[in-house]
Amino acid sequence: MIMRIASALCTIALLGTSFACSAADEEWIQLFNGRDLSGWTPKVSHYELGNNFGNTFRVEDGLLQVRYDQYKDGFNTRFGHLFYAKPYSYYRLRIEYRFAGKQIAKGPGAWANRNSGIMFHAQPPQTMTKEQDFPISIEAQLLGGLSDGKTRPTANMCSPGTEVVINGALYPKHCLDSAGKTYDGDQWVQMEIVVLGDALVTHLVNGQKVLEYSLPQIGGGVVANFDPKAKRDGELLTGGYIALQSESSPLDVRRIELLNLSGCMDRNNASYRPYFVHSDPASCK
Repeated sequence: MIMRIASALCTIALLGTSFACSAADEEWIQLFNGRDLSGWTPKVSHYELGNNFGNTFRVEDGLLQVRYDQYKDGFNTRFGHLFYAKPYSYYRLRIEYRFAGKQIAKGPGAWANRNSGIMFHAQPPQTMTKEQDFPISIEAQLLGGLSDGKTRPTANMCSPGTEVVINGALYPKHCLDSAGKTYDGDQWVQMEIVVLGDALVTHLVNGQKVLEYSLPQIGGGVVANFDPKAKRDGELLTGGYIALQSESSPLDVRRIELLNLSGCMDRNNASYRPYFVHSDPASCK
């Protein structure tokens, strides 16, 4: 298993040893096509699934944008999430983002200024209630510096309705800071998440490992108005949906891509790829 993980991580020194593979052999899936929101569905709190209130999520100039210029009465707890159509379990997810302007009025608080996120291992969007604020999921937090000289690292972990294990024990707080840098201003940042089912999750920023944790599972709090049937505390999260968050701060995204690490592991089959770490016999040709 260690060698399989090493193959998946390629040049990332994640397991104490550096491994190499050819990036030319990696078949990345472009989740965002640069033209429209094909393959994505919005869910904004207080509205039905598919209602892109205020044109929150839009595509302009080849960028996937999160904007609030049509929120005439302020943010008012309209937490939004843009869900990708297909769930995944074992993968590398890469996003390039930047913050793009001031936080909207009547936001949830100063903590949400230059704050957004990528949710993964998320519940199906169809199981969210109309009034639910966040999907039950793990969040890789996108966090921008405030140009005040204070440390504010990006790629932290937050846990709406979930928990993770650090150093052999459930982490008791909602958010866990990464060892990442602080990025002030409107500079582009690349974040990568390496997700290995319910075993291990690693966050990287601009190619550098900044956080690692294990055993993501349902539990904890910091999620409201959910259907109790969707929150089965203690259940390990082996996979789920991916969603881009809207949390009151404008955001630009120019790339979202995914390398599926689950596939045919029969070396004699044409569908085999050396970076697969999880067997999916149905994918064998």
